Amino acid sequence: MSLIQNPILPGFNPDPSIVRVGDDYYIATSTFEWYPGVQIHHSRDLAHWQLVKRPLDRAAQLDLRGDPDSGGVWAPCLTHADGLFWLIYSDVKRRDGAWKDSHNYLVTAPAIAGPWSDPVYLNSSGFDPSLFHDQDGRKWLMNMIWDHNKTGGDRFGGIVMQEYSVEDRALTGPVRNIYRGTDLKLTEGPHLYLRDGWYYLLTAEGGTGYDHAVTMARSRDLFGPYETDPAKHILTARGTDGLLQRTGHADIVETQDGQHYMVHLCSRPLPETRTLPTGAGGIHADDVRRSPLGRETAIQKLTWAPGEFPHLAHGGNAPADTAPAPDVPDHPFDPAPERVTFSPQGLPIDLQWLRTPHPERLFSLTKRPGALRLFGRESPGSQFDHALVARRQQHLAFTAEAELDMIPGDYQHFAGLIAWYGRFKFHYLAVTANDDGARVLTVYSCAADWPDARVSYPVDQIPLPATGTIRLGCDVDGAVLRFRYATDGDWTDLGIALDQSAISDEAGNGPGNNFTGAFVGVCAHDTSGRGRPADVLNFRYAGRDHG
Repeated sequence: MSLIQNPILPGFNPDPSIVRVGDDYYIATSTFEWYPGVQIHHSRDLAHWQLVKRPLDRAAQLDLRGDPDSGGVWAPCLTHADGLFWLIYSDVKRRDGAWKDSHNYLVTAPAIAGPWSDPVYLNSSGFDPSLFHDQDGRKWLMNMIWDHNKTGGDRFGGIVMQEYSVEDRALTGPVRNIYRGTDLKLTEGPHLYLRDGWYYLLTAEGGTGYDHAVTMARSRDLFGPYETDPAKHILTARGTDGLLQRTGHADIVETQDGQHYMVHLCSRPLPETRTLPTGAGGIHADDVRRSPLGRETAIQKLTWAPGEFPHLAHGGNAPADTAPAPDVPDHPFDPAPERVTFSPQGLPIDLQWLRTPHPERLFSLTKRPGALRLFGRESPGSQFDHALVARRQQHLAFTAEAELDMIPGDYQHFAGLIAWYGRFKFHYLAVTANDDGARVLTVYSCAADWPDARVSYPVDQIPLPATGTIRLGCDVDGAVLRFRYATDGDWTDLGIALDQSAISDEAGNGPGNNFTGAFVGVCAHDTSGRGRPADVLNFRYAGRDHG
């Protein structure tokens, strides 16, 4: 029997929603402040996956300018009915404090490739919206409801349901609170399934840190009451020290021959940070473990007997590193090339940018044929116009390189290679100018969360030739990042080791407060407001074994 190796979607790919259409499987995952919105991967064997589409790609569908770090697109739900794909998503405009501004929308398409419709606004009562297509053809929207009047840190008010009218393109009828969860609290991420006369409600609980879990309940009636599975949590890594941690937020798919699989988010803490302190409270090491790859997607096989709650096929409720593959032919995809070149046809699909639906303000693929021209915009702390183009870190160890052609006008104009998590977590190897206007190389490093974030300058400015391209490189091995550069000859190491583990969910405010993952890419800034450019001639990313 062949095995599927977890995670199936490495790197930042959280909150998976899975659907099968014929012999094809699709998973949609959250993209938060990254544009275009929602990643959709395709597979035919559940083991091999290929990124095929980001459907929210225009201003009418999504505008993330001003959204906070780890705001934006949360927890999409992808389903198929009536000859259409239905995609539900949240755009979270505020996520801190007593209130959340979470706007939920629906788009549809006849095929994954599109065309995807303009959105239908649904509601703003909470996040993690999900659409259920009942056997009678009626459609029901679910989401967790946010209760700002609650105190004590749990403002999750339960899972609410309301009918969606296709004819009216709007929600209609009463809002019903169908499930308030268990004592683990923080009940979210609903998905509903009809099987053997039962409505099965799958939810996530415990927050998205190391207490995360998947809970199932069921009812004979759509509106409940829902009885929680006596086993309580179908999946959790809580209190374990295995490879996969922070497991939760799941969805279930049935194969062509009636088998069931559950996809779920997880994280893989760096091995050097996985030593777990123990004490009276058990295993709690949120301030120790670090997962730069963010929350990834894994898969588990289920056993689901008629009339029973499902459970993990391998027993217990802890995640397994592998899952038995379904009995279908292997369907691998060609690997993506390491080296990226640029053409007017568009960015390679692995690359994204931040927030704006107007990328022409940030970059051009036509101003200099064969290059990516970045227009220096606002500072690295900007939530609006930030000229950064990057790809996910998908390996615990990797090499990234870029070739830059840039003559900085002054010290307010800078560009280069960046390891990025968010506005207050990054390491940036930058070409800029000194006070006298001469071209130099420097490093800007910020490795904390607000309000403790401070930019440091780990190296003295390094003189560069006045003209010519500069090659910039970084080598990451687990928790350590090292920068290097080259002009005409061999690479020169900067001689510093930076903390790559700080480019992670857990660093700073900890898991449950940061939701994305590490990226590496190129960027340009011009804090004078003149929009002066920098040209990237190529970019390379190569993963390798860690340690």
